[in-house]
Amino acid sequence: MDNGESSYRRFLAGDNEGLHEIICAYRTGLMLYLNSFVQNIHTAEELTEDTFFELMKKRPVFSGKSSFRTWLYAIGRNTAGKYLRKHSKLTAVPLESQEWLADEESIERSYIKSEEKRMVHQALHRLRDEYRQVLYLSYFEGFSNHETALVMDKSDSQIKTLLFNARKALRAEMERSGFEYEE
Repeated sequence: MDNGESSYRRFLAGDNEGLHEIICAYRTGLMLYLNSFVQNIHTAEELTEDTFFELMKKRPVFSGKSSFRTWLYAIGRNTAGKYLRKHSKLTAVPLESQEWLADEESIERSYIKSEEKRMVHQALHRLRDEYRQVLYLSYFEGFSNHETALVMDKSDSQIKTLLFNARKALRAEMERSGFEYEE
């Protein structure tokens, strides 16, 4: 699929199947990334839909200066930023306090299966927003430091520093939760 670029070009040329391919390929990852901003999977799902709606209606130009996925996630970040500015009085509710969601067949529950992954996920949600975002993009989405910098609108050196501090904070949070590392 050429990382989404060819599907997007086909969509711009009038083939709606191209947009469908993009949505199928990037929906889950984008939703989980946007959840790192809003701390609510249902809101993240709406923001994901808004991001794809923006692609469909505004048809922004993809310049090719980054990968298609990096460009799409940057659009999602901007969408989340607009939402947060509009709803600045909204308070985040930690996922662990929403146990009733665990009974539903949620996308996050299927994504995070083992107990260790759940501990990491919970520890991530206790980190600063920037730490959560940089770790998610780097480790869950597999973005390079350069791609992460483009998505987060930071320099490569800022991302390296942010990643170092985020890993250190995550390790401290995991140790506070009782997680023991194997040496």
